[in-house]
Amino acid sequence: EVQLVESGGGLVQPGGSLRLSCAASGVSLRFFDMTWVRQAPGKGLEWVSTITTRGPTSYYADSVKGRFTISRDNAKNTLYLQLNSLNIEDTAMYYCALGGAEAVTRTPRGQGTQVTVSS
Repeated sequence: EVQLVESGGGLVQPGGSLRLSCAASGVSLRFFDMTWVRQAPGKGLEWVSTITTRGPTSYYADSVKGRFTISRDNAKNTLYLQLNSLNIEDTAMYYCALGGAEAVTRTPRGQGTQVTVSS
């Protein structure tokens, strides 16, 4: 059974940083593009970032470009998202997903990790 377990979220002040992790089991992430999506209260899933298998190459939503960094450690079977210069609009539940941006059309597998930005 494929499991994706997100962690690392929390409450942070505007301008702060967090590092999210996504630990996988039942699947080898090295064979997949990987994506982070998020869901703010009362809104749908929003694509945040994708990292490819080859290169790897990273892609970012305009709203997070220059502030967030996606990375992967295939040896640890883990995906990461470094969040810097957080603002209130980044408050959301963050989920990792197999594949690319089409992940926003699917129900997330994991429970997500909550990021709350508040002063």
